[in-house]
Amino acid sequence: DTFMLAFNDPSIKIVIPIENSLAGRVADIHYLLPKYKLQIHGEYFLPVEHNLLGKQDASIEDIKYVRSHAQAIGQCQKIILKNKYKTVISADTAGSAKDLADGKDKSIAAIASKLSAEIYKLKILKENIEDEKGNVTRFLIMGKKVEQPEFKKEKKYITTCIFRLKSKPSALYKSLGGFATNQINMTKLESFSVKNTFAQTNFYLDFEGHLEEKSVQNAMEELGFHTESLDILGVYEASIFRQN
Repeated sequence: DTFMLAFNDPSIKIVIPIENSLAGRVADIHYLLPKYKLQIHGEYFLPVEHNLLGKQDASIEDIKYVRSHAQAIGQCQKIILKNKYKTVISADTAGSAKDLADGKDKSIAAIASKLSAEIYKLKILKENIEDEKGNVTRFLIMGKKVEQPEFKKEKKYITTCIFRLKSKPSALYKSLGGFATNQINMTKLESFSVKNTFAQTNFYLDFEGHLEEKSVQNAMEELGFHTESLDILGVYEASIFRQN
């Protein structure tokens, strides 16, 4: 629904999670990117702190069920397994907090932020319940309009594309050769199957550089020679988080 909203209204931008440092990529996002072909306007890395929220009259001993987004549940397995909580998957973390606030069952807890606890007047039963510290989620800022920043040598950029290779031996090896010869750093490369078939695979690629750079143009020309489809999803400034 979020993708459809931005697809239908060029004035709207959306912010979507694409990957997490603990749980990996967010399910289904890679299938939605080529479907709607929205443009990436930027990226944001958000440190994640999960909290166990309950009704105001609940104690941690009352809890038997936890509800949240699948990613949040996956990032808090230690406390779930230790206490043998039964899990309930929700559309998002804030939504799970709202559903908890609207209900009357104090045996249910939500995994969500401190802000959600404040907004929905819930009690924080336990703070920072994520399995590991340093948990970070990467978000993409997207919209229908094509917006690419002007190239400036002093700044760093990320280019993102999705491509499908020609069905030929060594196609992937040859398609990426241009990045090696032009000294371009690939920061992310992963494959995902085209839905309803095992015969075709799409590749998601992030690399450092701007399309106005000659080295990037050379690498993209080589990539395009070995692909049957190639979509540029965006050129945008690299987050300062990447420098950490």
